[in-house]
Amino acid sequence: MVQKVINKLPKSQIDVTITLPWADFQNKWTEILNKLAQDIELPGFRKGTAPLPMVETQLGRKLEDEVFRVVMPESLIQALQGSDIVPIDYPNYQIMSFQKGVELKFNARLTNRPEIKVGDYKSIKVAKPAGKQVNEADVDAVIADLFNRWRLRQPNTPAQSAPQQPEAQSQNNGPMGSSGSMSFGNNTPTEPTAPTPPAPVADVPNDEFAKAVGANSIAELRTQVKTDLESQANYDNELDYEEAILQEVEKITNVDLPDVLIQDELNRMLLSLQRNVTERGLLLEEYLKSQQKTVDSIKNEWKPQAEKNVRMELGLSEVARQEGVNITDEELQVEIDKIQDARVKQQFTQQEPKMQLRHALRQTKTLTKLKSLVG
Repeated sequence: MVQKVINKLPKSQIDVTITLPWADFQNKWTEILNKLAQDIELPGFRKGTAPLPMVETQLGRKLEDEVFRVVMPESLIQALQGSDIVPIDYPNYQIMSFQKGVELKFNARLTNRPEIKVGDYKSIKVAKPAGKQVNEADVDAVIADLFNRWRLRQPNTPAQSAPQQPEAQSQNNGPMGSSGSMSFGNNTPTEPTAPTPPAPVADVPNDEFAKAVGANSIAELRTQVKTDLESQANYDNELDYEEAILQEVEKITNVDLPDVLIQDELNRMLLSLQRNVTERGLLLEEYLKSQQKTVDSIKNEWKPQAEKNVRMELGLSEVARQEGVNITDEELQVEIDKIQDARVKQQFTQQEPKMQLRHALRQTKTLTKLKSLVG
């Protein structure tokens, strides 16, 4: 029978010391030994036929490691049954002692799902910020930028034509083409044709430019640009509103933040930075060097924000639990079906991406519910 000692440490760390009697894993030892023996070839024996005691001696530590790799997680799961511990990371195992025929004693260090307490979130009051008003100057700025980009792509000078070579005459006065081959055409010199100059490029946005970028006229283009700017302004305004609500949730969330979650958030922030600098044609190392920073220094700089982000995320999850917000399999599949890229969609046949998407959808659904409560 598994003997266990569970110690709860700060920052949701859990130490579990387990003593496993030999009788509890002797069968597993024999099973793994027989499996490994099939690939062992010893002098005087065909592959897979050597006596098990000899194979066991030959395998040595490899056999122990393989057995421990299987029995320790199984024993930990058994030890945690009936407790309130829910691991949120992979345990770190350490062998304390092992004696074949007697027992295995080991320690498992893991991070427990932290206890989260959220204050009265239903009393949060957040005023929706006033939306940005789009004016004609905003429209002018966008069109001017589009026009300048378009104008740079237009041919401003006529193409240079290759100079004509004078017709050469062979020694027998036969007509020769410029390449030295016989020419049987009319030898009468012709006047060179002047290249057609390109149409002049307009100095100000006009209908020709508007048609080139997808509109029927400059007036229609202005309308399209204004509509797009207003849509973007409304979207940004909604994001600001949601961010303000989440900031209030973070303020009333009390949780002992596990280090593993903070490190995960820092890694996510670093990955986002890497994508941004890559889009600008830089390497992350080059960017950090230009800022006189290192990965470690920038993580230290970001740590307070990472802690706020994690606290915000956990607080929203607790609100979801209290409000009974869940994502059904049907809702999850609807979102997966919206994915157009076949390679991306294929990823969601795996369990972990599905779990991550379900969590993201649950958080979004919870935020929508919060907006109805705090408005």
